[in-house]
Formats: sequence, C-alpha cells, structure tokens
Amino acid sequence: MTNHAEAGHDQSDAGLSVIISERRQLVSLAYRLLGSLAEAEDAVQETYARWYSMSRQQQAAIESPGAWLTRVASRICLDLLGSARARREHYVGEWIPEPLPDRTEWISGRPGAAAADPADPADRVTLDESVSMAFLVVLESMTPAQRVALILHDVFRYSFAEIAEITGRTPAACRELASSARRRIRASRPPEAPAAHQAGLIRNFKQAWEARDIDTLIGLLDPGATFTADGGGLVTTPLRPIEGGERIARFIVDVADRTPDDLTILERSVNGRPGLMIRLGGATAAVYAFEVAGDRIKRIWVVRNPDKLRPWMMG
Repeated sequence: MTNHAEAGHDQSDAGLSVIISERRQLVSLAYRLLGSLAEAEDAVQETYARWYSMSRQQQAAIESPGAWLTRVASRICLDLLGSARARREHYVGEWIPEPLPDRTEWISGRPGAAAADPADPADRVTLDESVSMAFLVVLESMTPAQRVALILHDVFRYSFAEIAEITGRTPAACRELASSARRRIRASRPPEAPAAHQAGLIRNFKQAWEARDIDTLIGLLDPGATFTADGGGLVTTPLRPIEGGERIARFIVDVADRTPDDLTILERSVNGRPGLMIRLGGATAAVYAFEVAGDRIKRIWVVRNPDKLRPWMMG
C-alpha cells in the first residue's frame, strides 16, 4: 500500500533536486553576463530566494522550474549590469573581469537544447570561447541588452522569442542585438592561435621574465601590445594601460627587480586559456591572462585585486 504522505515527500524531494541541479547552469550563465563570479553567485542566490518566497501552490503551477529560474536570473543580471556600469565609472583604475581557475566548472550549455533558430549563422560563439578573458573584456563594451541577447542565444541556445520575454523587447529587436554584438566581437578580436602554440608562447614569456631577459620579452610581445592591470585601489598597479611591447617588457622586468625573492611564477589555465599565476610568500598575488595573435602576445590582463583572486587562493 502506498503511503501518500511518503509519496508527497518523495515528490517534494524530487522537485527540490531538480531546482538545486540548476545551480551550476545558473552560475555559468550569470558569470558570463556579469564577468564576476562573486556577483554571479549573489545573483543566483537572489534567484533562489525568489523561488522559495513563493508558496508550494505557486511553485507547482510553474511548468518548467528550470526555465523560470533562468528567466529570473537573467532579469536580475540585466538589472545588475545597468547599475554595474555606473559603479565601474568610480572604480579605481581599470576594471577586468574576474579570472577563473581551471577547476571551476564554467562550461555548461543549455541541457538538451538543439540549436535554436536554425536560420541563424552557424558560427555561433562556442562555450569555451564565451568564457575567455578576451571575450569577456569585449562584452564589457556592450550594452546590457546586447550582452544578454548574445549570451542567451549564441551560448545557451535560447530562442529570440524566449529572450524577448526576458528583456521586454521584440524577438526581432533581440535578433538585431545579438547580431550587432557578434559583429563587435569579430571586429575586435584576431583569429585565435592553437592552444598548444599559446601555451608554448606563454611558457617562453615566463622563462624570459624569470631571466629578466628584456630582448626576448620584446620579441614575444606584439609591438602594439597592451598591458592592463586591475588592482581595484587595494594594491598598487598602473592606473592606465601600458601600450607598446618594449614598454611592457621593461615594466615587467622592473617589477621583477623590485619584487622579493620569494616570487613564484606558475603556468595555469586562466578562463580556459594558458596563463600565469604569481605567488608571493605562498599567497596568490596576481593572475595573468593573455591574448595571442599569430606568434606574438597582443594583450595582457593582470588581476591583482585580492577580492577577485579568492578562487585562486588554494591554487
């Protein structure tokens, strides 16, 4: 004989399991939208708070809890993006997205989703591309609506009709937002070098840095390379980007000369690409992300803000 109380309890547990299982997907989405793991986790926490503020009857009336959670999380992120633009105008120095170590589970597409809108271009943004530092930096130059439309459609395979419900715009407008965002990405980024080639170049950069070999560093850097650092006003970093391969090489060697002997440079995956982690006295002091164009390093992003290095403290 079936115990109805137990059956109801089992259904409740099953429903809870489904809701909790969406968390990784939601954090993955929110990180891409916000560029900050801490803010992404806060947005997901708020999403769950709204779910649990509803009665059991209200929850049961929702046909797809996962879709509901995604819509709510996306709207929260859309609101946060608007306020973040204002906050970052007062940020001390340059703002760089929070870097993620390799162990962070950030690759997560929409479960069971086929490519929506088959008439769209086949060259969508790929899952791993969408979390690279270069990609996230370009996203920062977009409007919140462009960012949401691009990520939800190209990465998570939501249709423009679904995105329209989230953004309060028409499907046609959302399609144009994603298209304009895609054009901006293509215009701002060089073709990506193979991962093995990138890794070798970064390894050579590390060795030249350790040897204080300015000439080799200059040869590894594109003449028009850019070095951008983020200290958040909490640690000392250049407040403006450094332009030019030779200037960057001399700056890096000067930093090495002024750094204590217990500095360690480690090769690490940063947002899915070859990068470097700097440790001082056993603590993580900086994370370096790179963009490689051909046989040269085109851009270097250095995150020193300790608030953005928490996922790296055990690395």
